[in-house]
Amino acid sequence: MARFYDDIIDNIIVGRITIAFSILVVVFIVGSIGYHLIEGMHFFDGFYMTFITITTIGFAELTNLSQAGRILTMVIFVMGIGVISYIASQTTQIIFESEIFRLRAMKKQLEKMDQHYILAGYGRIGHRIAEVLQNANIPIVVIENRESSIERIKNDNLLYVNGDAQDEEVLKQAGIERAKGLICTLSLDQDNVFVTLVARELNPKLFILVRTNHHHNTKKVKRAGANKVISPYEIGADRMANVILRPNVDQFMEKILGGTTQDHVFDEVKIFEGSEFADKTLAEAQIRQKYFVVIIAIIPEDKQDIRFNPGSDDKISVGDSLIVLGDIERIKHLREEGCEDFRTLEERVSNYDFIHNMNPSKNNIQSA
Repeated sequence: MARFYDDIIDNIIVGRITIAFSILVVVFIVGSIGYHLIEGMHFFDGFYMTFITITTIGFAELTNLSQAGRILTMVIFVMGIGVISYIASQTTQIIFESEIFRLRAMKKQLEKMDQHYILAGYGRIGHRIAEVLQNANIPIVVIENRESSIERIKNDNLLYVNGDAQDEEVLKQAGIERAKGLICTLSLDQDNVFVTLVARELNPKLFILVRTNHHHNTKKVKRAGANKVISPYEIGADRMANVILRPNVDQFMEKILGGTTQDHVFDEVKIFEGSEFADKTLAEAQIRQKYFVVIIAIIPEDKQDIRFNPGSDDKISVGDSLIVLGDIERIKHLREEGCEDFRTLEERVSNYDFIHNMNPSKNNIQSA
């Protein structure tokens, strides 16, 4: 959407500049022809006289001009200076208007945003999160107040609010009261805590995901109102330690987590009404034989009694979610043909109830 507004601005700029230069070309044509007819100059000499008149360079006249020639020179001077002044004024105006137009257009778009995600902070972690969500067509609004980061946000064609995420009015401008989720990636834990407190007060139903730098702050952030807290540094440290402790496991996870269309990935598929797997055991469904994917777990609709590494006698019901490992295209084939699930990733995310479904205290993991 931001790219759409930039295109409109570009069209306005091109239109105005085109008109200005068209008038300037007309002045040169009129001057060249006028000097040819009045003073008998060659067309190039007439063009040269027009040029030095408009630019006020001050070179001497090529010939002594007649009274009519001098009148033409004055007319050319007035027209030329007028056009150049117009170009200069329009250029200056465009610089201001383009930014004003962009901000107004973005404000209107922000007012229409609903069930979107707000990203507070656009550092390295925030940028990566935005990149992933943007690729999945998930609507996001970024809150940032650092000029260097705002330039990056503009280049990434994202909607944004220029301000401090700890400010209640800034959160409201980002549509916090209509948002589905808030992702806090500010560099300081205390800032993330304060943003969480304000956001939770403004929208009690909001799903809040927070970054923390220190594990001991996790409980504090959750008490402030966060639904889930993640420490990127600890996750990164654990991953690096596993390179040493479990090198083969790390190589496997690197291939899975860095998956492309040719690699295997973890994903989830939901069983809908009409699915060929409904009310069948894994042995009867023969999912692995038909779709060449591995069933890692079965998550019931009520999220109780999650079945890890399910056995052949475990039954699949409508509403269950299957955690699977396999090729992206085969998982897509399984989702659409086997599970009757034709939702896009954007639709699956927008319809997911994070508040209700992400309460680990209610989950009981069973293993076959």
